[in-house]
Amino acid sequence: MTPPVLPSRRACLISLWGTVLPAGLAYAGRQIEEPLSHAVRSALSAAVAAAAPPEPLLPTAVDQQAYAQWQVAISQRLTRYKKHPIERQEFLQTLWYEARRAGLPLSWVLGVVQVESAFRKYAISSAGARGYMQVMPFWARLIGDGDDSRLFHMQTNLRFGCVILRHYLDRERGDIFMALGRYNGSRGQSAYPQAVQAAQRGWLHAVD
Repeated sequence: MTPPVLPSRRACLISLWGTVLPAGLAYAGRQIEEPLSHAVRSALSAAVAAAAPPEPLLPTAVDQQAYAQWQVAISQRLTRYKKHPIERQEFLQTLWYEARRAGLPLSWVLGVVQVESAFRKYAISSAGARGYMQVMPFWARLIGDGDDSRLFHMQTNLRFGCVILRHYLDRERGDIFMALGRYNGSRGQSAYPQAVQAAQRGWLHAVD
């Protein structure tokens, strides 16, 4: 079966997995450190470094209502992972901001976070990947300021993860299956993309 292709930057993706990872484990592969052209490295670095508070851009009353409805619905589903309501609110506000900024569907990013770290801020994989989106430390050197300890900071981690996902998606010309494989360091293998796309179903919402 031909893998799905994302036709545009704003197009929606699919699915989400309902398995809770054991404490202390993270489902992240060993992302491959590949040479980046100067132009690509500069563009990614600028995308990560751009300073802006995680305030959702909601220009109309309709947008504001849609965001509020999404917050309520997704917060309820997230309770199993994050018990504290303020923590859930801050996490979802930041994820909305960074996913929208990168042009990624919200449910897809939530799916990646669930599979990668089970929503654990300080998760570390056996390969050394860190935080919610299990970002490998070499990315801090390639496109950040070199301080890989910042990958445990919520907004930094989500921004890196979304920028890297966007990069891989563009590189694979919208092919979700292959982009997810690159993100996990298992390009061409089905287990990880299927896990994310299965997980995503639990986070789908009308505003996606």
